[in-house]
This record gives sequence, C-alpha cells and structure tokens, in this order.
Amino acid sequence: MMSPQLLATIETGIRPMRITFVAKDPESNPTGSPTLYRTDRGSWLVQGWVVDDAEALAEMDIPKGETCVEIPDRMIQFFGQGERGIDNG
Repeated sequence: MMSPQLLATIETGIRPMRITFVAKDPESNPTGSPTLYRTDRGSWLVQGWVVDDAEALAEMDIPKGETCVEIPDRMIQFFGQGERGIDNG
C-alpha cells in the first residue's frame, strides 16, 4: 500500500512540502500569531495578519496566485533561527 504522500507525489509530480515550526510571535496573545515556518524547499511560510488596505495592495502589484500577510518587525529576528539544521534536499 502506497503512503498518501507518495501517492500525491506520483499523481502531481510534486513532492508534498515538509514544514518545520520556527517561532510564534511572543507578544501576540492569546493566539501567538504571526507564526514562521521553514520548508524543505529552501523557503519560508509566514502566517500573519490579512492585509486589506486597498492602497497598500495596489502599490504592491501582487500577481495572480500570490498574496501577502503582515507581520511585526519583532518577528524578523526569528528568520535566522530557521536557517539552522534545515535539510533542503
């Protein structure tokens, strides 16, 4: 019996993404969001606040299939932590 992950890889040709938790915003209570994750693809996933400011979004020229979220400056320190011990292969 094939694993669901292997089956998804065969069907789509794309290996499912593996993510590693890096940090939650220590000053955001009670949910601890925004949150940072590191992927096995050499990229980041950022969970943040929905950006609904029409003027800011218009300035960004976001293409179809992309979106943006907002995170506080205090989360930037955690990006370096995600670099350690990551296997991108």
